[in-house]
Amino acid sequence: MIARGLGEMHLAELSRQLSDAGVPFALATVIYRRAPVSAHLGDKAIVTGEGRIIGWIGGNCAQSAVRREAMAVIATGQPRLLQLTLDGAELAEAERASVTTVPMTCPSGGEVSIYIEPHVTAPQVVAIGETPVVRALAQLAPVLDFDVMLVGATELASLELLPMAFVVVASAGQYDEEALQAALRSPARYVGLVASRRRAKSVLDALASYGVAAEDIARVRTPAGLDIGGVSQEEIALSILAEIVQEYRAAQRELAGRVADGQTTTVIEVARDPVCGMDVEVAGARHMAEHGGTEYYFCCPHCRKDFLAEPERFLSA
Repeated sequence: MIARGLGEMHLAELSRQLSDAGVPFALATVIYRRAPVSAHLGDKAIVTGEGRIIGWIGGNCAQSAVRREAMAVIATGQPRLLQLTLDGAELAEAERASVTTVPMTCPSGGEVSIYIEPHVTAPQVVAIGETPVVRALAQLAPVLDFDVMLVGATELASLELLPMAFVVVASAGQYDEEALQAALRSPARYVGLVASRRRAKSVLDALASYGVAAEDIARVRTPAGLDIGGVSQEEIALSILAEIVQEYRAAQRELAGRVADGQTTTVIEVARDPVCGMDVEVAGARHMAEHGGTEYYFCCPHCRKDFLAEPERFLSA
């Protein structure tokens, strides 16, 4: 879905709201243009993790490429430059990791360069309890660029967590069951329990008796942390953070894999323009034609006109 005509203040406010909500997105900005193109210098758009484009960075010739590259930027956390150019020589020149160059196939021609930067909220370690392990986590996690939220017993009822939250329950048995119930009601990526094996079994059995689903109980990592032989509270905290980093990087690889496979949280149906080869979003498509019982979609009226004049030429190609 494309929303055009949104002012920069509106996009700035939307960016703030998305960041506050922990929703990853990319910001695309037009930094170069050569007429004729519909985008202008400074035009901006937000691209969400579901592939929705909000703002304006050009017509159909640019949108599919921007969406694809923005999804990769969100997955990797690395910015990149997208160039849509008519100059074939520049295609080989620009084969660099941070630069993607694709041919401009619109009949009108023109060129445009779009800088795409990620806005991905830092992952959050949610440490529940008032113990030395919690204090050690609060000191070590920021070194790894994790945000830290400290939670006590009184905050459990109102606890709201994002999907990229990593919860560590370390209340020394004071309210482990209540803390785990609150964590398991959320979409948190990781839920770990700091407890002896005997204590952990007792806690998990209690959760089952409370009616917590078996698949939710299976989400609990216990004992929390990788086995590094840690003894001190700081070493235990380090082992937990090591496991959290492992899980966080796995989540990034999963997202990158979904992007590479063309998968998104929301499936956006696209059709290939048989004339120019551009991807056209089916929902809301403006230029269509039926031929031989099949509906075809086009990026612009010129492609549709050319197709209707010689359909077999383009279909055979």
